[in-house]
Amino acid sequence: MDLLLGPFADARIADLSPPELDMLDELMSVSDPELYSWLIGTAPVPRQYDRSLFRQLTAFHRRSGARYSS
Repeated sequence: MDLLLGPFADARIADLSPPELDMLDELMSVSDPELYSWLIGTAPVPRQYDRSLFRQLTAFHRRSGARYSS
């Protein structure tokens, strides 16, 4: 997930609040296939992760023009 979380963290880490940093840490513990499926929309995002930070991550990759294949 370094390819998905890394660029986001590089660009946004200085702006994240302590709760958002905690959520980023939680997302880093999710298995790569599971997190990837949430990001590309092939699986629903569990409620506990469907928070502002996850939506920021998704929007970041959409704005960057990232294209995912499933």
